[in-house]
Amino acid sequence: MISVRGLTKTYGGFLALDDVSFDCQPGRVTGFLGPNGAGKTTTMRIMVDLTPADRGEIRIGGHRYHQIPNPGRHVGVLLDASAQHAGRTGREVLTIGAQTMGLPASRVDELLEMVSLSPEEARRRVRNYSLGMRQRLGIAHALLGDPSVLVLDEPANGLDPAGIRWMRGLLKGYAERGGTVLLSSHLLNEVELIADEMILIGRGRILAQGDKKTLLAGADHRATLVTSLDNDALARVLEAKGHQVAPAGDGLRVETAPVEVGRAAAEHAIVLTDLRAGGAGLEDLFLELTSDTQRDALAPGTEGAPA
Repeated sequence: MISVRGLTKTYGGFLALDDVSFDCQPGRVTGFLGPNGAGKTTTMRIMVDLTPADRGEIRIGGHRYHQIPNPGRHVGVLLDASAQHAGRTGREVLTIGAQTMGLPASRVDELLEMVSLSPEEARRRVRNYSLGMRQRLGIAHALLGDPSVLVLDEPANGLDPAGIRWMRGLLKGYAERGGTVLLSSHLLNEVELIADEMILIGRGRILAQGDKKTLLAGADHRATLVTSLDNDALARVLEAKGHQVAPAGDGLRVETAPVEVGRAAAEHAIVLTDLRAGGAGLEDLFLELTSDTQRDALAPGTEGAPA
């Protein structure tokens, strides 16, 4: 378990973290989400004693990181996949880590196979690795000591779609075996697929936390997207019942719950081809909560347009 309490950090006159508190539970993947510069990396650096906090504390399994004997056997860390000795081979990087932790050489082979780095790639100098290969090597190093806690900062950077799916399965399996995972990212859609809990941070403050259902509990779910074989007739029926109706793509957006739309359609024998909730999603909530931290804004009329 990771416990963060009252974490505050300033750099000169800049407040990087403002009374940050949260928990990460065993057996769960916790997504740490926020725009670039929100405070995710600073929190993680403090977590593993690379940066001192001004106030507050972080305990991992009840201990400060520096109090844990042979910490690599208990806490796996990946903060920067490029912070590896460029002149060493991938195998050498893992071998040195294994020797430092008192692990057998066979553990290196296990991890190279686990992260799908071939024998030829393992013999290659890290300077010749792609970013995706460095991420795989970094994840291997984090898992080397078979730790009970993983702290990963943007581990999906540089991975192709197949690599991201591989990482997702790896971390889900790790959590299912009782491990604690803290995973930072600004890629909301990817984290949404893997995280059991999510923490949203912006300008150094926790904006929201909980599982997806909890985070969306306060959002407006009374909007419905519906398509039928006779949208005009359905619109007239719904408007007669006092519901606001507007065109949306090939169908309609109705300001009421899906069950009400379905009931009205059934009463008038109108065949529906699509019926789903159209309220605010997690991405909408995230952008709303972090709106004052976003560098870019959508131009009027471009909401929902592909990037």
